[in-house]
Amino acid sequence: MDRHTRDQEQTAAPPQPAAQAPGTGDDVVTTPELVIISGMSGAGRSTAAKCLEDLGWFVVDNLPPALIPTMVDLGARSQGNVARIAVVVDVRGRGFFDSLRESLTDLEAKGVTRRIVFLEASDNALVRRFESVRRPHPLQGDGRIVDGIAAERDLLRELRGDADLVIDTSALNVHELRAKMDAQFTGADEPELRATVMSFGYKYGLPVDADHVVDCRFLPNPHWVPELRPYTGTSEEVAGYVFNQPGAKEFLDRYAELLSLIAAGYRREGKRYVTIAVGCTGGKHRSVAVSERLARRLAAEGVETVVVHRDMGRE
Repeated sequence: MDRHTRDQEQTAAPPQPAAQAPGTGDDVVTTPELVIISGMSGAGRSTAAKCLEDLGWFVVDNLPPALIPTMVDLGARSQGNVARIAVVVDVRGRGFFDSLRESLTDLEAKGVTRRIVFLEASDNALVRRFESVRRPHPLQGDGRIVDGIAAERDLLRELRGDADLVIDTSALNVHELRAKMDAQFTGADEPELRATVMSFGYKYGLPVDADHVVDCRFLPNPHWVPELRPYTGTSEEVAGYVFNQPGAKEFLDRYAELLSLIAAGYRREGKRYVTIAVGCTGGKHRSVAVSERLARRLAAEGVETVVVHRDMGRE
């Protein structure tokens, strides 16, 4: 074959690129999981971010909110190398909420599933933490630490309302906060809905991270039964006493039905975390017994459930 014939054949039939295996081409786009970590300064954002980093998430601290969609786009083009992204955003970024709201709207329009984790703490706990490290609050200016905390709460109020998971770190140490994050984010197959059922005592205050609060004080108090007073609601003796009271079993049945309806709505809306706080006077007997039974009901319906007795043993 002469050179002229070879040139004609090459022009008429250019070589075709080799076929690429599915999922390996440069045009393959996989949207990464996105978690936005925010909350009060001093409430543990850095610890939460470090926990996700240890779990294999790609973590970006103090990213300007306007750049979140860009970060997600870069992760989508990484061919699966950046499958989970956690972004820490807070009031250190100026123009915080203007750009954050716009970014969240942009992500929603693109169909990106995002979750917001909000770290909360009481004013007293935050003041102690800032004083212990001898650093000013980022928003206090020429005022006091409490002034900065108040300004930050006001600024973050809307984001807290949109949060999928609120964690109150007032009484948590670093290890306990990491355990909470591990419980929510560990596991390859993430369940549709996770519930924390928390018993508490009204005399110690309402849990600030509760999505739902239910009051068990309408039931007779085992505290006034001398032989039951030393026990807690985890014992068969106390649980039997509580659920033999008029209306106790009916109350549990009706409230479990209500939560089943709510859980179905949460699943439809993509909400993955819910905290249900069950209260009595001291958080030792009635609320503990009801929390244990309620958690079993939720688990039987396929809701991954964790039980926390906040005030048991505090008396």
